[in-house]
Amino acid sequence: MSDLTHRIPLTVVGGFLGAGKTTLVNRLLAQAGGQRLAVLVNDFGAVNVDAALIARSAGDTIALTNGCVCCSIGGDLSAALVKVLEMQPAFDGIVVEASGVSDPARIAQIALADPQLEPNGTLVLVDAAMAPAQARDALLGQQMATQVRGADFLVLNKTDVASADELRALHAWLDTVAPATARFETQQAQVPAALLRAPATAAPRRACPAGCGHDHEHHRGDDDDHAAHAPHPDHSHVFETWLARPEDDAVFDAQALRQALRDMPPGVLRLKGLLRTRDHGWSEVQFAGRHGSLRRALAPPPADAASLVAIGLAGQLPRAALDAMLQAARHGPCVMG
Repeated sequence: MSDLTHRIPLTVVGGFLGAGKTTLVNRLLAQAGGQRLAVLVNDFGAVNVDAALIARSAGDTIALTNGCVCCSIGGDLSAALVKVLEMQPAFDGIVVEASGVSDPARIAQIALADPQLEPNGTLVLVDAAMAPAQARDALLGQQMATQVRGADFLVLNKTDVASADELRALHAWLDTVAPATARFETQQAQVPAALLRAPATAAPRRACPAGCGHDHEHHRGDDDDHAAHAPHPDHSHVFETWLARPEDDAVFDAQALRQALRDMPPGVLRLKGLLRTRDHGWSEVQFAGRHGSLRRALAPPPADAASLVAIGLAGQLPRAALDAMLQAARHGPCVMG
């Protein structure tokens, strides 16, 4: 087992056959942006990795020139995952492409059981043109509904070939099946990296003029420098970010934080941070889509480590509720920065 000092984010990409999962995986591998990603897939042939990216291929693993790897699940996801976790140096993230007939939410629960992993959300692609008819099919409808209900984020793909009536029908169906799940419309599986990567917590301190009990920063815009790789559709100003920076001597109640993760207000897509708690000392706080966790940090954090960052779609991030949540969970002194 790897000697990790941090947990590796596990993202699951699901969706029905033909929704665009393979196109998305290819984009991830080609545009890793300096991150070393391990992508687990059922079929190498379907992924069709660009030959110019392949450094070497051996058995069930393809190593790419940008440090990423593509590994075949080979019918045993657990064995493939163990193999990836044993590779050194450790990867920055792991992405599992679920088969079109699987339940991606069940696959994502692996991250809750393995201490080396952190859940990074379940992203389900939906074919905007085909989904309304598929949802009405007696054989396909229930399977699609299961995938959609288990999603943390829904990517409505191929909107360029869907008619206005098909889009209205799709949203009406989703309003019934998964009304509270965040949706993102796109074409050719062009997805902002903020939907696939946990937010970074490092940022300079700035005093909170509102006196809310912590430093914080509000940022609007796409957090990802890959927008230039996907000029259409325009991903600028898609997301807003909320950042809280308590002083390192601030102490929080673990039970209150866990309750806050269970009662996360609508509009928060991701939340991540390091806070000091009475129960565990330095603790990692994680939330992705619908699932949260609070666990003891694997390694001592650097100085000025206390921080909590959340992202949401522009105009939908509940900043005041997040401020109140953090303040309610807090014990001990905090000196304004």
